[in-house]
Amino acid sequence: MSNPVFSRSDVFGEPRRTGAAGARRGGTATYPNQTPAYGTPPQAGQYGQYGAAGQQAMDASELDAMYRSPSATTADTKRMTYDDVIVKTGGLLALLVVVAAATWTLVPPAMMGLVMIVGLLGGLVLGLVNAFKRNPSPALIVAYTVFEGAFLGAISLQFNTLYDGVVLQAVLGTISVFAVSLFLFKSGRVRVTAKFTRWLMFAMLGYALFSLVNLVLMWTGVLGEFGMRSWGGGLVGIVVGLIAVGLAAASLIVDFDSIKRGVEAGVPAKMAWAAAFGLMVTLIWLYLELLRLLAIVSSFARD
Repeated sequence: MSNPVFSRSDVFGEPRRTGAAGARRGGTATYPNQTPAYGTPPQAGQYGQYGAAGQQAMDASELDAMYRSPSATTADTKRMTYDDVIVKTGGLLALLVVVAAATWTLVPPAMMGLVMIVGLLGGLVLGLVNAFKRNPSPALIVAYTVFEGAFLGAISLQFNTLYDGVVLQAVLGTISVFAVSLFLFKSGRVRVTAKFTRWLMFAMLGYALFSLVNLVLMWTGVLGEFGMRSWGGGLVGIVVGLIAVGLAAASLIVDFDSIKRGVEAGVPAKMAWAAAFGLMVTLIWLYLELLRLLAIVSSFARD
């Protein structure tokens, strides 16, 4: 998987065999009180004795009441639903926007650089912590959202000051890419297969290597404002930016597939926090890539 939030999860990842019996191809794992395979005699003690102590037969009225009662819903069984993921993702996005807007409007210009650095480092640390936690922590996920909101508010103000209007365009672009990715997934036009995820993983590793080298060249002063993205009059930056947006869109589709499998598998309701966090990570990455791409286009369009 591309998103570590989903790929490292036992509940969102591909089904895994456990135990010696499950490890053998074609083997059949056995569990307590499970019906034996056809033709296999039951083992002693596998079934409870009829009429054993502690068991009472139900009368006709109790049986009738049981059959007339409504079926248990996912809320009753404490299983994750799509609504859980939507509500939590929407809440985190609302918090992100509020913090970003507050940073944009309330933080003094002299403090904006410090807020950006603190937000970046805090979001990076909490992002790694949340990504590698087996059980999601709502408090840590909310804290991650606050730090990322401060970072996005500060960097968005900086970009909008240099390239007027790019922030609104990036927001609209993020919404559009999300909607198109969801449509492609729901319609079945793009299917998540092992080959698809393997291709995405290698492509993202290559892009991460390019970004790391480019960042080092920019920090050391070897290259200018956008580094290697400035080559070819900005053409390299535009091509690389479009590829990055495509990778983020593909990552969204993989995230949707992971959530779908989690709901169908009946994972615990608390995992909706992990699903919402995973979507937040991908959406923030997509927004930043669009923001940089639009800034490159605006910069070289003026030259």
